[in-house]
Amino acid sequence: MKVVIQMNEIFIPGDILLPRVDDFSRWSVIACDQFTSQPDYWAKVEELVGDSPSTLRLMLPEAYLGLPDQAERSRSILHAMEDYLKGDLFRTLEDSYVYVERTLSGGKLRRGLLGLLDLEAYDYREDSVSLVHATEGLVRERIPPRLALRREAALECAHLVLFYDDPEFQICTESARNKGELLYDFDLMLGGGHLRGWRISGDGADRLRGALNRMSDPESLRTKYGDSAAPVLYAVGDGNHSLATAKQNWEQIRETLTPAQRDGHPARYTLAELVDLHEPSMEFEPIHRVLFDTDEHAFLEEAACRFPSAGGEHLFRCLTSAGSVTRSARGTIGQAIAALDDFLQDYARRHGGRIDYIHGMADAVALCSSPGRAALLMPEMNKRELFPSIITSGVLPKKSFSIGPALDKRYYLECRRIT
Repeated sequence: MKVVIQMNEIFIPGDILLPRVDDFSRWSVIACDQFTSQPDYWAKVEELVGDSPSTLRLMLPEAYLGLPDQAERSRSILHAMEDYLKGDLFRTLEDSYVYVERTLSGGKLRRGLLGLLDLEAYDYREDSVSLVHATEGLVRERIPPRLALRREAALECAHLVLFYDDPEFQICTESARNKGELLYDFDLMLGGGHLRGWRISGDGADRLRGALNRMSDPESLRTKYGDSAAPVLYAVGDGNHSLATAKQNWEQIRETLTPAQRDGHPARYTLAELVDLHEPSMEFEPIHRVLFDTDEHAFLEEAACRFPSAGGEHLFRCLTSAGSVTRSARGTIGQAIAALDDFLQDYARRHGGRIDYIHGMADAVALCSSPGRAALLMPEMNKRELFPSIITSGVLPKKSFSIGPALDKRYYLECRRIT
């Protein structure tokens, strides 16, 4: 398909691949950056999937990064992509969006819209003023293995979620109004909730495209955020590293192309789901830190000395098998998270230890129940702080928040050719 974009168009319909499978629950697997310190979860996924076609074969769970067989796993992913394409596994939804309704693990409904994001509108650098804006700093070491895969990959799967600021729910209303064919309706594996999706194409896609263009109009953004601010249209809610990987890949490819070839090149776009920040089900969860192989007693002592027990705006808890302390941090939520990260990094340098980022308090508490481990249970963030914060102060510290618990992360389902 030759993509024709208009001025200010950033999120467009595209040719989306949907698998021809009898069991979507085996095909659809949670995002690769979840359960990074819980290999037992991924062992359960392997057992459930078995020999069935699955997105598990199209991505590398980060729980496996650094293992001796990482290179072999990466080669298997590339072979699986080619096999699925040669085997005519996919149906193509031409020039379409997908309207998504996700019933979360706790029963609440989250609505979204899947389409193609123009990477020309995104810049992951911390001083960026792009309309599509990173919300958190990158963990740089997570990019190279993803980029190595994407350079060779024929397909991409979608777990990128972008927030937009629409308190009147205009885009959700327009999406639901124009939904057509029901594409899937099934329970996600291992307690992930339920997923339904409808195709939006033809005149319905055109109407929705127009509504999205109006939202990105410069005058509309000035009215919402004022003249002095660098406006943000979409903020990265999840998949920050995958989006940065797609951007780096496109930057390398675009240098080999003529200006005419860059328009409509498949690598210029990436699959993403738009979600309204104001959705009642959209809940921010802190991402906790767990320190492995360290001096847990010294950790509690230094945290108690470094931070006051009261007086700060943001409460947090330090927990080990030897006990716990509750302390407070001052400033904005971004400043508080930065102060806690600085403490943890400094402590790990002096006492040793490996830091991991854990979604879900129960999982973080369970992981630090063994000797030699310590958890930093982070303060919560109000989602309404997000857009004003990144407009005025730039990106938050890396791993500042999560969209709900780990099980509510986006599952891979739809795919797209990127070559």
